[in-house]
Amino acid sequence: MFIKQNIKNEEFENRLNDFQIEEDGKLTIDVYQTPEEFIIESIIAAVDPEDLDINITSESITIKGERTRKEYIPESDYLYQECYWGRFSRSVILPQEIDIDKSSAEFKNGILKIFHYKRRANKKRIYPRARLSLSRMLLGEIFEIGYFATGNRH
Repeated sequence: MFIKQNIKNEEFENRLNDFQIEEDGKLTIDVYQTPEEFIIESIIAAVDPEDLDINITSESITIKGERTRKEYIPESDYLYQECYWGRFSRSVILPQEIDIDKSSAEFKNGILKIFHYKRRANKKRIYPRARLSLSRMLLGEIFEIGYFATGNRH
């Protein structure tokens, strides 16, 4: 049996908002390459380097973080509210395997640049999965979580 219930649009939207799960904002990026490396670049304003989480495999990279407003501003005081505050993330699958041991990063003036050297084809090697904090990546440290085999993809 189907029961139709008349609900005003505003009331329906309020009920729907109660059930929505907050999603991460999407980080905007540029990905380009040179003959030797892939470079991922993103403008990440209002985020401390230690609040960024970078996860790298030989085939992909995920960047996560959170922008937190330092002061409270009442909703009624806003004339425009376009800045995104909250969690954000972005994952990228690279078109070629990279050498995780040679990955490095720069974070200057709110711009994050991550450099990944391309692996030569036809070499099979065990690569570590790496989970990095940007501050440690800038210092050249990589923390290994596990290992997985890589090789030629068909």
